Amino acid sequence: MNNSSTDKEIYADGLPMPRRIYAVLGIWCGIFLSVVNNSIANVSLPTIAAGFGVEPSTVVWVINAYQLATIMLLLPFASLGEIMGYRKIYLVGIVVFSSASLACAFSSCFSVLVASRLVQGVGSAFVTCVNTTLVRLVYPKRQLGRGLGLNASVVATSAAAGPAIAGALLMVCDWHWLFVVNVPFGILAFLLGWAFLPRSQNKNHGQRFDFKSGFLSAATFGLLILAVESFSHGWGITASLSLSLSFIVVAFAFIRSQLVMQFPVLPLDLLRIPLFSLSILTSVCSYLAQMMALVSMPFFLQHVLGYNESETGLLMTTWPFVIIFIAPLSGFLAERIHAGFMSSFGLTVFGCGLLLLFFMPERPSVVDVVLRLMVCGFGFAMFQSPNNSTIIASAPRERSGSASGMLATARLFGQTTGASLVAFIFLQDPVGGPRTAFLSGAIVALFAALVSGTRLSFKSPLTSE
Repeated sequence: MNNSSTDKEIYADGLPMPRRIYAVLGIWCGIFLSVVNNSIANVSLPTIAAGFGVEPSTVVWVINAYQLATIMLLLPFASLGEIMGYRKIYLVGIVVFSSASLACAFSSCFSVLVASRLVQGVGSAFVTCVNTTLVRLVYPKRQLGRGLGLNASVVATSAAAGPAIAGALLMVCDWHWLFVVNVPFGILAFLLGWAFLPRSQNKNHGQRFDFKSGFLSAATFGLLILAVESFSHGWGITASLSLSLSFIVVAFAFIRSQLVMQFPVLPLDLLRIPLFSLSILTSVCSYLAQMMALVSMPFFLQHVLGYNESETGLLMTTWPFVIIFIAPLSGFLAERIHAGFMSSFGLTVFGCGLLLLFFMPERPSVVDVVLRLMVCGFGFAMFQSPNNSTIIASAPRERSGSASGMLATARLFGQTTGASLVAFIFLQDPVGGPRTAFLSGAIVALFAALVSGTRLSFKSPLTSE
């Protein structure tokens, strides 16, 4: 199938039916691939540690290597997408990710597995940095909210399915097969993307990829995450201060270089748009609060309330289960109601849900726990789709790649920082840490609601208001 002759007109306002359906399925396969892989890897950590004979503190690098590579490369790859084309970047990412999955499956030692996970993170950065941009190209502008709402539902479904898939596979085979399962989805995502995603887009004439900026961007975010990790995990004052100082020096050089560039890797031009920058700040705070809750939840349910591992997993699926149904609704409503109001309402409900968890009685019923998690899931779903849609729609179309990269960077930075803050809280207060994390997350979520509310003074790019 060759639609290159018509892509230029289609790109103006989405793909026609039924091509749009097949393109969306290709995007969803890529999302499923990335999210399920991450949740499967989390579940399999104890099994991998036992298989290679490594300590739990060491096996965590199976997760850290993946996340570090992803967050370091999001902005450089987003900039590259504006030059090479978003479809090409997406397809390269699928190939890299799927190939690295096979390398993970055939890893003969722990160091090879970590290196393969690092390459998987590179593939994930390729896919993630253009995901929301592709949604913008595939859907008409008036349906962007519902498109991103459906994306959020796929993410939630994948997150809920990951532990179940991992559990089922580990019952009949060893952990290597957990990575083989990625390959069929990778092949399907590649074939659908190759055939149906738009092949052309409005490019910035004269834009060239700046390798120095790409390196400085990767180093800045890598050092930032390592510095945060050093404080939260008690690496020692010397290591923490050295990493922090290195981050400050590199970040200063990076930002200074971006100020004079016409097409910066760090999209300072987009951050000068008040609606965009407020939405990014809202995103960072909300994902930080989300991760503080999700990381603390298993410890709270098992160590405080006394549930076992399987019961904990079942209870925690309540959160993504609610998002599956609410996220498309919030995306649909964002096309009619100001996204700033929708996000503020959702974050307020989310913050109240975290407060309800903080005030959980000592011997709650299962219904008590489920209802509180449902409130959290409902609030987060009401925020997520309108806010993501605003970030993408408030940027010029030719800068969609950088907007998508910033959205993904804000999400991952918020989640990584939230997880590190939980580690720091647990280090200071091992017994009461989960409740402290819930309270801290509630404060951050309510602050994010206030930030989101300031956007009501701006016209929503998603509605006719």
